[in-house]
Amino acid sequence: MKLLLTSFLLTVFIHLSFGQTPPETYPDDPASVEQAGVPKGEVIKLSFTNSKIFPGTQRDYWIYVPVQYKPDQPACVYVNQDGVQWKAPTVFDNLIASGQMPVTIGVFVSPGWVRAANKEAALDRANRSFEYDGLGDGYVRFLLEELLPEVEKQKTADGRAIRFSKSGNDRAIGGSSSGAVCAFTAAWERPGEFSRVFSAIGTYVGLRGADRYSTLVRKYEPKPIRVFLQDGSNDLNIYGGDWWMANQTLERALTFNGYEVKHVWGEGGHNGKHGTALFAEAMRFLWQGWPKPVQNTTPKNAMLASKLIPGEGWQRVGEGYSQATGTAVNQQGEVFFYDVPTGKAYKITADGKPTVLPTTSKKAVGTAFGPDGSRYVIATGTKQILTYNNAGAETVLTKNLPASDFVVAHNGNVYVTSNDGNRNAKLYLIRPNSTKPVEVDAGLDGTGGLCLSPDQTQLYVTETGSHWLWAYQIQPDGSLAAKQRFGWLHMADTDNNAGAGGLQCDQLGNIYIATRLGVQVLDQLGRVNAIIPTPTSHPTDLCIGGPNFDMLYISGGDKVYRRKLNAHGANSWDKPNKPVQGGL
Repeated sequence: MKLLLTSFLLTVFIHLSFGQTPPETYPDDPASVEQAGVPKGEVIKLSFTNSKIFPGTQRDYWIYVPVQYKPDQPACVYVNQDGVQWKAPTVFDNLIASGQMPVTIGVFVSPGWVRAANKEAALDRANRSFEYDGLGDGYVRFLLEELLPEVEKQKTADGRAIRFSKSGNDRAIGGSSSGAVCAFTAAWERPGEFSRVFSAIGTYVGLRGADRYSTLVRKYEPKPIRVFLQDGSNDLNIYGGDWWMANQTLERALTFNGYEVKHVWGEGGHNGKHGTALFAEAMRFLWQGWPKPVQNTTPKNAMLASKLIPGEGWQRVGEGYSQATGTAVNQQGEVFFYDVPTGKAYKITADGKPTVLPTTSKKAVGTAFGPDGSRYVIATGTKQILTYNNAGAETVLTKNLPASDFVVAHNGNVYVTSNDGNRNAKLYLIRPNSTKPVEVDAGLDGTGGLCLSPDQTQLYVTETGSHWLWAYQIQPDGSLAAKQRFGWLHMADTDNNAGAGGLQCDQLGNIYIATRLGVQVLDQLGRVNAIIPTPTSHPTDLCIGGPNFDMLYISGGDKVYRRKLNAHGANSWDKPNKPVQGGL
């Protein structure tokens, strides 16, 4: 025995000394070997050429249907990129027969190709990297809106119609290399559609932005996703990054933020050998406990853990609008917003029910409140800012100002943004007892919203044409100084800007910003610590209201939502409050 061990160690030393990789051999899992007496499912090969999401592409796909499948009970689904891999049909036969995974239909799809009109003169366009490596929901939409509905039109050789469960808890997805990151992206974008991910030698590197996942996983509120990761120390290390390190970094991020994740590391290279050996083990882990659903886990991210309340999710409080935006909160915690195309104003009371407010004929887009309780309104139709006192009497504050948003400070200063002029948005100051706007800055690439720090010495402004939050220091006379790009916002892979809109601080000085990715929460230093996903795809405005000013409201599109937080809003009309200095 000692001689055999010495011989083995010497062999490993020789391979490593001369830069060679030990030969990859892995024991067969019993489930990856055909078993006598186990019913064998049917595999159907087809082609798909009618994609609107990836126009012009052609691809093959295969459907595995187990013998145990009955059309009166919609089946679970496993989708695999790059076609049939892992000896998957055999593994499914054995695991389904032994009860270690549910009755599951497999869909194995190859990447798309745009075929050249003249193959002698031109190459086909390979669509694999575009479809697989990029972030965003394009590929998962292709699956949900095009391919899976097409699969459900098919029948087995014995005439069984194919029917899928529509629950994400009954759906898994996997792949290797770029196919692995594609699978992770599908679940990340639509966890309600795919909750279980198998990832072998995943390409979580800088090809098309997947290197960002290890950061995003740490910052986002955890999603109900269970993940099995495999990689080897001899995986690729090239211009796009280090696959081996990237997979470990992702695993540490998933573990950090509380996800259900299992990993198996080895010494293999960039191939499917180890993944094939582990596939049955991965399926057992991913389907373990089914039909009990994969759960959202408790975040370990400090900002998320401190702000989110277990069991408190988003509640819809209004719907059916054309474009809800312009949210603001008064001294009673009531939230006001506008439906922009109609010009109607709404108030959400403490019980979460919106009521329509009497409005003038002037079209309006936003509301703010002054320290005396007066309501300020931007009337876009007349380019006016109006004020209404507690008795409802209207006063014209200023005319001929194409305002887009504003904030009223405790001392009565009104800061106004104006997007009149592309890439030259302006900031104005209207001082108390004055109706004349004074320009205090210009040159921003559009503005989405503005708010004051709790001590009211800083003005924060979102820039719609970029991913920046700008900061200004407010001088004693109300003018602005020390302008800088303060907050770096995350943005979607398919967007050219973060889509930043409305924002508000809490009493600790953290900044909440409505963006396309959800509500991004920045600390006092302008660093995004957390991202709270939202039910609406692009919230355009937010405020923190409710009777205790601990309810986060978002508006965007045709709906308004709210969510209770363990945080309290810092209101511009309130007395300035100096928060505790945050960590550096």
